[in-house]
Amino acid sequence: MFEKLLIANRGEIACRIIRTARRMGIRTVAVHSEADADARHVRLADEAVLIGPAAARDSYLVAGKLLDAARRTGARAIHPGYGFLSENADFADACAAAGIAFVGPPGAAIRAMGSKSEAKKLMAAAGVPLTPGYHGDDQTPELLHREADRIGYPVLIKAAAGGGGKGMRLVERSADFPDALASCLREALSSFGDAHVLIEKYITRPRHIEIQVFADTQGRCVHLFERDCSVQRRHQKVLEEAPAPGIGAARRREMGEAAVAAAGAVGYVGAGTVEFIAHQDGSFYFMEMNTRLQVEHPVTEMITGQDLVEWQLRVAAGQPLPLAQEQLEIRGHAIEARVYAEDPDQGFLPATGRLLRLAPPAESIHVRVDTGVEEGDEITPHYDPMIAKLIVWDESRDAALARLRRALADYRVAGVTTNIDFLSRLVACPAFAGADLDTGLIERQREFLFPAVRAVPRDALLVAAVGELLWEQHAAKQAAQAGGDPGSPWHARDGWRMNLSAARTISFRDGETLVDTVVRYGRDAWTIALAGETVQARGRKLDGDRFAVELDDRRLIASLVAVDDKRIVFLNGSTYSLLRDDPLHRIDAGDSHGGGLTAPMPGKVVALLARPGQKVDKGTPLLILEAMKMEHTITAPAAGTLKAFCYAAGEQVADGAALVEFDSTT
Repeated sequence: MFEKLLIANRGEIACRIIRTARRMGIRTVAVHSEADADARHVRLADEAVLIGPAAARDSYLVAGKLLDAARRTGARAIHPGYGFLSENADFADACAAAGIAFVGPPGAAIRAMGSKSEAKKLMAAAGVPLTPGYHGDDQTPELLHREADRIGYPVLIKAAAGGGGKGMRLVERSADFPDALASCLREALSSFGDAHVLIEKYITRPRHIEIQVFADTQGRCVHLFERDCSVQRRHQKVLEEAPAPGIGAARRREMGEAAVAAAGAVGYVGAGTVEFIAHQDGSFYFMEMNTRLQVEHPVTEMITGQDLVEWQLRVAAGQPLPLAQEQLEIRGHAIEARVYAEDPDQGFLPATGRLLRLAPPAESIHVRVDTGVEEGDEITPHYDPMIAKLIVWDESRDAALARLRRALADYRVAGVTTNIDFLSRLVACPAFAGADLDTGLIERQREFLFPAVRAVPRDALLVAAVGELLWEQHAAKQAAQAGGDPGSPWHARDGWRMNLSAARTISFRDGETLVDTVVRYGRDAWTIALAGETVQARGRKLDGDRFAVELDDRRLIASLVAVDDKRIVFLNGSTYSLLRDDPLHRIDAGDSHGGGLTAPMPGKVVALLARPGQKVDKGTPLLILEAMKMEHTITAPAAGTLKAFCYAAGEQVADGAALVEFDSTT
């Protein structure tokens, strides 16, 4: 076994690999960009090497820097994690040439599965079921059109070198095929430099089911059962579970054998995932093979009791697979939810910022949290905005779902927008709870998953008011202890008056709405009036930011985080954001004229789409901002005049920076 391992990755997967390596007695070397100098994976590793600037293309994607770091530190193996160079055949070959073990398949296997078209030819020869389609070399438009007509509509045109949904077009009718093909070819050439396409029958309401395979250098190969990854947004997985609901023993065996045959067809070694598209009737077809460890591998670990990273390291060291196929078995059910810094209500727009509060649910045999960040760390625009993977396990799917709902309710994050509330709605959605799964579930259940924006509920407002009062009491006690006379009544914040009870107003803003809570101090409780109704309230601080609130005869447990004038309330599994309103700093919105547009996150201005002095209508595109590998179009908020741009194309902008001077009064 290797004495030292370099991890050519970052974030939660680097931390997860370090955990297994440490348990196995293997020393670890982290690599990091300038932006990740104090990242969690750097803090956990035994050694760390700086490999370049923040941009991945200048650091994590530079094979030469990674190999040099391995040589300098004496690491005899490199684990690529997933993403970055994990499926780069040239990097795998370069490791082998340098005498450094690549913890992954050989370069030849990566190349064989890198082209969708070539991979499907190999799978056909190996007897792996394929979606009806055309994967040939003749790419003349006329032949492609005839093949689509032969297959039968609807069909998908797919770039052979594509991925992530790019270079893909759905065609419903023969008459639409020529235009769709031309569009697909342009995008494939632009995105991948390769205009080769394939055509496949489009499967309605498909499920995405994948099989975990493992092969060693002695020629043995096993599968570790299946995962259902159907719940997706923008072709990115949101929830994954194992085993897949509704897959019986016979179908599981059939899919597993097909996956093992796929791995054998390319001389595979190490961990891999064979992905299938499945009909609702249970039939399935090969889609692609991922030649690396998958993000969702923990659900397989939870149901098999195996550590897949340990398996990877043992296989890379030349050892045989730890178990044979007949020794592997499924126990219980596991579900993984990906917790992201993003805004689902804004098209899953990535979010950035500092994690001012990060309190995940407690880990146990039922709950696991894989993360690459800690409280105080920053989610930057340079990399994927994943905060953590939340994985739960129990004896049945229903029990695991209950665990996941509870764990999401206990997850508290402040400082960045997250998808936690969305995930809570998703796992409560009747379609998901009932295992009515397909890749279009989120769109199908849009009304349930994206409810209209509602006012912050009464209980959350009352909790916020009680929180303010408790903070004031706590601050007064601290001031008294620091003063010369801790017992002085002048330190008290109990609202005492000579004759009448004291009254005051604590105000919050819920969006644009001003909400006043009127507080009267009593002997042992506050009387709080809100929207014409009153309640007797008491509060008591618990641990951390948690406190107990009594409202008449009800008792609530809540958390409250203050960030400047922001108040984030965590109550009953939901998160509510308010602004503490200061009457001394109110500005009449009616006095505002014109205004500007600000960056929703740090990024780079890619293109300016209008000219200064131009009159535009509401919704007119003004500029394109690139952030977190995505392009975001900034549009006019109203009809008006574009006065000036604050940045030129190619310039970097900070979060909240003014992008445009815009006058909506003309």
